[in-house]
Amino acid sequence: MPTYEYRCNACENKWEEFQSIKVEPTKKCPKCKKAKAERIISAGGGIIFKGSGFYQTDYRSESYKQGAEAAKKASDTSPAASSDSGKTETKSPPTPKKESGD
Repeated sequence: MPTYEYRCNACENKWEEFQSIKVEPTKKCPKCKKAKAERIISAGGGIIFKGSGFYQTDYRSESYKQGAEAAKKASDTSPAASSDSGKTETKSPPTPKKESGD
């Protein structure tokens, strides 16, 4: 639900209300109690992304990107990483058991 800004044309009081989009705009001023309130256009709130996702890395600084690339190269050339490379473990499916019902 968005937060709307209101202004009273009678007493110039300004306030915010957290309302559903479907609700009719407030007409009564909470300060002077006159029905002279109007919804005003405001800047609104910004969008805040939380969690992992594409936006988390899109705006990284160049120094961060260079450091991450250097760390990746260092981990690719480490002995532990190179000794296990090329080895894959495969498992065969379990053998079905025969029932002796003959």
